[in-house]
Amino acid sequence: MSNETSIVVVDDEPSIRELLVASLHFAGYEVETAASGSEAIEVIEKTQPDLIILDVMLPDIDGFTVTRRIRQEGIDAPVLFLTARDDTQDKVMGLTVGGDDYVTKPFSLEEVVARIRAILRRTREQEQDDPIIRVGDLEINEDSHDVTRAGKPIDLSPTEYKLLRYLMDNKGRVLSKAQILDHVWQYDWGGDAAIVESYISYLRKKVDDIEVEDEDGATHKVQPLIETKRGIGYMIRVPKN
Repeated sequence: MSNETSIVVVDDEPSIRELLVASLHFAGYEVETAASGSEAIEVIEKTQPDLIILDVMLPDIDGFTVTRRIRQEGIDAPVLFLTARDDTQDKVMGLTVGGDDYVTKPFSLEEVVARIRAILRRTREQEQDDPIIRVGDLEINEDSHDVTRAGKPIDLSPTEYKLLRYLMDNKGRVLSKAQILDHVWQYDWGGDAAIVESYISYLRKKVDDIEVEDEDGATHKVQPLIETKRGIGYMIRVPKN
């Protein structure tokens, strides 16, 4: 997985998609595209982008509905709306459903790139201010190094903590054993990939093997978050509500 910022462009007009893709590639971003609302949801769930450029008027599901659905699924990537109407009600609606900014068509590519940079800068500043990293009901407090799942404390070793944080920082993205070795063990380990498998197993027992009580008093195990992609690597999957 590249370290470049990833963006999903959603617009039903091929010419607009092509222009945005070319401009964003030139600006150094990774780009995926979708031509409809339903395709957008599928691509966004699969790629877990850093930002979404989303046309309001789509042939099947409008951009506002797409935003509501991805927010319900826990996807919090910022959304830049594209709208053909310079309408205050549209702009208010976009911000109300979870959008971050809007650009009115026709737009300049320079303006779009400038808005993207401003949104990403603002988002990253907010993330730095919040010491809590969350994926579903799993939380890490970066200030205290406390880890909880469904409100229950989890005791992790320093290496387990570093591995879990790396997975959570890249939620929804598959990380190879080589990437994990490089980030978690760096130069302190000889490079044996088996150590990654062992520590993933340790984490699973501590993070996914937890019982919680529902409203009726019945107990059940939490939804597993750590997933193996055979032959590729590991990931923390964003849970669906």
